[in-house]
Amino acid sequence: MFGSIAKRYDAANHLLSCGMDFYWRRRAAEIVTDWRPHSIADLATGTGDLALALQRKLPQAEIVGVDFLPEMLELARSKGLRQIVLANAMNLPFGDGSFDCVTIAFGLRNLENWAAGLAEMSRVLKTNGHLLVLEFSLPARPILREVYRFYLHRCLPLLGSFLTRRKTAYDYLGDSIEEFPSSSTMCQLIAGNGFTRATFETLTGGIVTIYTATKQ
Repeated sequence: MFGSIAKRYDAANHLLSCGMDFYWRRRAAEIVTDWRPHSIADLATGTGDLALALQRKLPQAEIVGVDFLPEMLELARSKGLRQIVLANAMNLPFGDGSFDCVTIAFGLRNLENWAAGLAEMSRVLKTNGHLLVLEFSLPARPILREVYRFYLHRCLPLLGSFLTRRKTAYDYLGDSIEEFPSSSTMCQLIAGNGFTRATFETLTGGIVTIYTATKQ
């Protein structure tokens, strides 16, 4: 599904988020930069936007973009991402404790098993290494939540279909956001799969949340 919209993926993301996706990734990159990691795995990297933001901020770090879609990785490479690996985030081809930091932006929600995916991220992290998850969420305020739900289920599929010719991808997006745990519930899931000090920061009224944690 995502491979079929790869060439239009970036333009659709920028338009459907009204450009806010640049801010979300910039904020995530700021947090990671403060940790000063030497090695980073950006999982479900897609066309590499977060990995590229990290590459710009941490030019000396080893940053590997990982995705299981070759169509996405080719676009990431063409945009300047230096290291890419074709792999499934559920079964990473890296040894235990390979990275100082693992990031995943808008990808954890798409894994077939969230807990197992987090456990795999913990496995490839060094002790005291950092995790950052950037994900969609539902706003806490009831009025904003209902407005956002209307956009997700009524407007987004039509706009996404117009931009990519693949309405099913955007029907899926709204449903997956509804089903995904958020806030303290997500922190509990992270803490139960190899991490400690799980915290969250909401952005743009709560439609996006950044989760951070440390490997035990």
